[in-house]
Amino acid sequence: MSLFSQTENLQKQTKSLTQKATELMRNENYEKSLILSRQALSQAIALKNNELIATSYNTIAANFDQLAEYEKALFYYKKALIYADKTNNNHLKNWINNNLGNIYCFDKKEYSKGIYYYKKSLEYSTKIADSSEILFTKLNISWAYFDIGKYNKVLPYLEYINKYHKKHGDESTIVAINMLNGMYHSYANNSQKAYFYFEKAIESGKKGREKSDLSFAHQEYSKFLFKMKKFKKAYENLNAYNELTAKLNDEEKLRKINVAGINLEIDEYKREIDNIKTEYKTNHQILLERQSKNKLISIIIITALLLFIVFSYMYFQNKQLKQTNKLKDIESKIQENIITASINGQEMERKKIASFLHDNISALLSSAAMHLTIFSTKNQNNSEEITKTKAILIQTHYKVRDLSHSLLPTLLARFGLFYALNDLCEMNSNSTIHFHYSSDVSDATRYNEDYEMKMYFIISELLNNITNHSKANKAKLHLKEINKELHILVKDNGVGFEINQFQTIEGFGLNQIKARINTMKGKFNIISRPNQGTTIEIIAPIDYES
Repeated sequence: MSLFSQTENLQKQTKSLTQKATELMRNENYEKSLILSRQALSQAIALKNNELIATSYNTIAANFDQLAEYEKALFYYKKALIYADKTNNNHLKNWINNNLGNIYCFDKKEYSKGIYYYKKSLEYSTKIADSSEILFTKLNISWAYFDIGKYNKVLPYLEYINKYHKKHGDESTIVAINMLNGMYHSYANNSQKAYFYFEKAIESGKKGREKSDLSFAHQEYSKFLFKMKKFKKAYENLNAYNELTAKLNDEEKLRKINVAGINLEIDEYKREIDNIKTEYKTNHQILLERQSKNKLISIIIITALLLFIVFSYMYFQNKQLKQTNKLKDIESKIQENIITASINGQEMERKKIASFLHDNISALLSSAAMHLTIFSTKNQNNSEEITKTKAILIQTHYKVRDLSHSLLPTLLARFGLFYALNDLCEMNSNSTIHFHYSSDVSDATRYNEDYEMKMYFIISELLNNITNHSKANKAKLHLKEINKELHILVKDNGVGFEINQFQTIEGFGLNQIKARINTMKGKFNIISRPNQGTTIEIIAPIDYES
């Protein structure tokens, strides 16, 4: 087979992988979709085909978008756009720019950036004369302008949408278009038309499957009714909005983690360790007292039993040395257990805080923003202070959500250790350093949840050390499973160090990692020399998923 034929076959295979990945994503099978997308990306990079690379990155980003991992989605969408801009494929450019606009407007609430990408998308859809894409992009721009209160800029887009919707739109946009018309006529003080379109939005929303659109329609209708002083009907729609929103939140709520019992066990474990330490200190004190008495007796009979005293002295000295060494070993094990219990407690607190932020603080911020919006609408108060307060509440809500994800990575919980580590290497790679990830274990392999979290944070700390201290430009992470043990190799080409240095590192550093691996009955080994890089080998018994 010729080189040209091989390349052509590989291109067809890569396109097929991307199409399968897209279909899996639409069926909400995100794990398999991401696996196929990454396979397609590797082949596209090998082919040096910018269009296929851009398409693969876009599919990866779309999966993270569906999983509400918006920072990751943004990262991969931007990568997709870099490669798409190197091609003549205006369809692809239109698609990616529109996705970026969605992220900035509806997830990050950075409307100026979102509108910029929407308008870029509109340029490309106009170039390819895709009337359907033009319609949907103008619909998105209209939403963005409504969200930031720039109603005067909406009319040209809304007129186009109303004119061509029947020809190019579909049933999924009926609720949105009716809401837009209702909101615009409310702004224009045309109450009759506003009533008409809001009622149509509610009616079409009840027939559709997308409950979030119906929820939003009730919310916007309630604002208009408050404005018109139709308070009873306004409260009915507001209650409908709250009920639908609660149902939607319940469907997406993550399983809460009951850490109270675990924390209690940790506290009991610490108390047990303290008791053991106290017991050994008491034994040591008793031994010293006995030894002192024996020395005193020896001095009294020294003239008669000099030889016996010498042998007795050597015997007790040897016994003391053994006891001291034994005590040091016990104290070392106690210290390791204290470190492990402390770090386990920190991890449990991570879960508890992440759950609390997601399920309580974030919900309260959203509720506060909604009530402030209703108050300003009811009192026709559009002061700058209230507008800024609403913006601050929304921004705080998204920062709390991002903090929750950073405390407990959702990718680790959803797809497992190996997929999360693969993504961690890719996210940490940049123009200064590249992390190469390889594993003999399938990304789909799952272990016990606590075991996965422990190994993830240990490896994450090792990668952070390389980034912050090694001055390396290349590093690799390799994992394999042998005889029910996980073998981990972390290696870099950085400045290295003297092995005895890591004993003095404070915090969750190498010394603490070693202590933790020891309590897991594992092995921890460091190979390093100045200017010759560092290699860290870890062998940890696997705690399999029940």
